[in-house]
Amino acid sequence: MATEEKLTPEEEPDATGGPQTDAQQTGTGTTDAPAGDSGDLQALLTDARSKADEHWEQCLRLQAELENLRKRSERDLVQAHKFALEKFAAELLPVRDSLEMGVAAAAEESASVAHLREGSELTLKLLTSALEKFNIQEINPLNEKFNPEYHEAMSMQERADVPPNTVVTVVQKGYLLNDRLIRPAMVIVSRAAAQPAGGQLNEQA
Repeated sequence: MATEEKLTPEEEPDATGGPQTDAQQTGTGTTDAPAGDSGDLQALLTDARSKADEHWEQCLRLQAELENLRKRSERDLVQAHKFALEKFAAELLPVRDSLEMGVAAAAEESASVAHLREGSELTLKLLTSALEKFNIQEINPLNEKFNPEYHEAMSMQERADVPPNTVVTVVQKGYLLNDRLIRPAMVIVSRAAAQPAGGQLNEQA
């Protein structure tokens, strides 16, 4: 009678009829890997969402700051335009006060030409001082060479005592603001005197 050979556990067939593999015997395999990768991806996604939310909040704060800066700049610009002449106006007020006092003095019976002249000179000094404080310079080109950049000729006058194109009369002074022309000087300019016809004949003879 033949003896039956006993198979070792490694050689016993599994439910499918084949021998068991090492992975089946140990109960481990590749099925645990996808679970680990899924956890890592979830962690990365959570971190990315957190950073995105943080960046979005920073963007909103920056946008709000820029909007506040724009509104503040517009407000400052409006105020600057509105009160740009505040200091200049304050300097002109004493001039007005002096003019009012001069008008009141002229209405008095005891008013004299000398007092009126003195008051007018004081007012002119106040006005000149106010203009100088804001770098407003006058253009008074009497006896200077005509300069079309700063002078405007109203007429020409024959003059033998001065060179041609010389300013002989200043009808109205000009003014500069920070070296920029705001009004040209209105002037009368000299021109060469015409020679008499007889003098020309004598020279030709």
